[in-house]
Amino acid sequence: MIRIQRAGERYPGGDPAAGIETRHALSFGAHYDPDNLRFGALLACNEERLAPGAGFEEHPHSHTEIVTWVVEGELTHHDTAGHTTVVRAGDVQRLSSAGGVRHVERNDAAGPLTFVQMWLAPLSPGGEPSYEVVRGIGDGVPYDLPAADARLRVHRPAAGGRVPVPAADFAYLHVVRGAVRLGDESGAEELGPGDAARFTGSGGGPAAVATADAEVLIWEMGDRRKGPGAG
Repeated sequence: MIRIQRAGERYPGGDPAAGIETRHALSFGAHYDPDNLRFGALLACNEERLAPGAGFEEHPHSHTEIVTWVVEGELTHHDTAGHTTVVRAGDVQRLSSAGGVRHVERNDAAGPLTFVQMWLAPLSPGGEPSYEVVRGIGDGVPYDLPAADARLRVHRPAAGGRVPVPAADFAYLHVVRGAVRLGDESGAEELGPGDAARFTGSGGGPAAVATADAEVLIWEMGDRRKGPGAG
């Protein structure tokens, strides 16, 4: 089964007066939607835009795997576990909040900042917080998140290139930039920036075809009711 969500169907959030614009793909905060609470392990997929000098002041997280993909600009991260990092376009950042951690996210650069932040539910709650940044992740190279039985890939197809949809219990495709087409000509769906597709029991198809140079994030997630790694 495939479910398409258009960029315009995301829930607006943030604080535009403070230079923070957010678009939520899943039920979040005041935007409660019982039919859109999560997808597989994915609890949130937020598009964030921060003006220079704007940011999220220190706030808590727990029992959540937080993965951030910077699209444009520089994200300054600081957390109470002692990590201070500048994350740039092409970097993957992971914060495992575990039993509890507080962090700050800011745009301390002169230009605009855009990033996609994704929250995933861990298989087991609690533990000690952990953190890492993978610099300049390669096209199609997997980033494994075993704590959530999930895997992320970033694809950057040129126009005409194909992006495989993994054979998984749950697969989530998010278009960062450019455009891709799903399906054949008779029933094709064109997806642009901010659009997403959710595949349930995909069986590995259909592939997405880039209709313009594109950047696409794809999560592959198991069904934890079957046990870790079963998807």
